[in-house]
Amino acid sequence: MPPATPSYRPPPEGPLPLLHVDAHLLVLDKPSGLLSVPGRGADKADCLASRVQRHYPDALVVHRLDMETSGLILMARSPEMQRALGLLFETRRIHKRYVACVGGCPEPAAGIVDLPLITDWPNRPRQIVDHALGKPARTHYRVVAGGPQAGSRVALEPVTGRSHQLRVHMQALGHPILGDALYAPAELQAAAPRLLLHAEWLGFTHPATDEPCEFFSPAPF
Repeated sequence: MPPATPSYRPPPEGPLPLLHVDAHLLVLDKPSGLLSVPGRGADKADCLASRVQRHYPDALVVHRLDMETSGLILMARSPEMQRALGLLFETRRIHKRYVACVGGCPEPAAGIVDLPLITDWPNRPRQIVDHALGKPARTHYRVVAGGPQAGSRVALEPVTGRSHQLRVHMQALGHPILGDALYAPAELQAAAPRLLLHAEWLGFTHPATDEPCEFFSPAPF
């Protein structure tokens, strides 16, 4: 049986979580619990993209974060910039770092998870490791501090951008992310009120100005 889908209850709309705006792009700090783009059905129309487009009608989606994940997300302000930023993602010239709190302490304290992923179709949206059919997926991890529930705080740098990649890779290491309703056992799901995964840093060269750009958002946990 596929996992039960809880009803969608996005956080109340407040001031736009805008960290940067220029003539070409926007950088926003998405809260946990808010879809990046509309989901299926009228009850899932509220999302970061629709909220942003009420203020910036030219804003276009470039990439997404899982609903449960918080943190930095880019939007373009023209089709040309959307294509340029998309190309940076495709060629891995946008660098991202996430922070997560996980159960236990990974050993060794730093390393690379290189496990191919594929959708678990009978149980979607879950993803699974599949060495025969999965798409390549690679994540750098590093323990940075102790965490709640005798766990650890880890920095995660995805090389690829597969769906649920960080969540599945940490589960595969034996250290699921706290609050993960899809991949953590019940006791670790209950250890946090939300998924403790946050996109904290973005770095890239601005396609329009060739200037180096870095943006940081401290984790709210």
